[in-house]
Formats: sequence, structure tokens, C-alpha cells
Amino acid sequence: MFDHVKFGVSDYAASKAFFLKALEPLGVVGGAEGDPSYGVELCGRGDSSLCLNQAKEKPAPLHIAFVADTRQQVEAFYRAALEAGGKDNGAPGLRPHYHPNYYAAFVIAPDGHNIEAVCHQPEA
Repeated sequence: MFDHVKFGVSDYAASKAFFLKALEPLGVVGGAEGDPSYGVELCGRGDSSLCLNQAKEKPAPLHIAFVADTRQQVEAFYRAALEAGGKDNGAPGLRPHYHPNYYAAFVIAPDGHNIEAVCHQPEA
């Protein structure tokens, strides 16, 4: 749906490390990178990317949901994100109020952004 999303972070090194580790189970890797004011592009499936850059202003919290192919990827994302310094905002589990197979986990990233991994597939 989008080509890329770019947002500012208050601690570039901490946020870069957090997102690379937390999103690794979902197949996200570091791409093009410039100085911190330019930032880094995080690439995964398809042609879209998430870009982070050092900013002076602290942005309002975002909610970003990443696609997971399996429920095991959701669980791996959650563990990796907590190990990377994220804060729990919803352990892996079904959220049937969205739909019967909505399996997701939520963590709060270093700047307060709500980061989600979601699998829409039934359990294998």
C-alpha cells in the first residue's frame, strides 16, 4: 500500500538497534543508510520500507503493524523486541474482536511507538 514510511527518533542508535533486532524474525533487514539525520531504510517483503532518522522533535506515538506469515513469527518478534529493550504492550495471542484469526503481539519501542506483528492466518 505504501512505498515507504519515514519517522524521526530521539536516539538513532538505540532505535536502529531495536527495530533491526525486533523485526529480524519477520525478515526485515537494514538497507540504505546515510548519516543519522538521513537515517536508515529497513527492508522486508515487497517494495515498501520503514525509514528512521535522528530528529530533534519527539513525534507523537505511531502504531505500525508488520505482517507475519505465521503465529510463530509473531511470538519470535515479541521475544526479540523485548530483548531489544521494548516494553510489553500485549503478549502474543488471538484478538478475536478484530476477527477470529487475528493473532498479534504489541510492544512499545524506544520513542513510545506501538509496534505490532500480526498474522491473519489460522493456526497451522
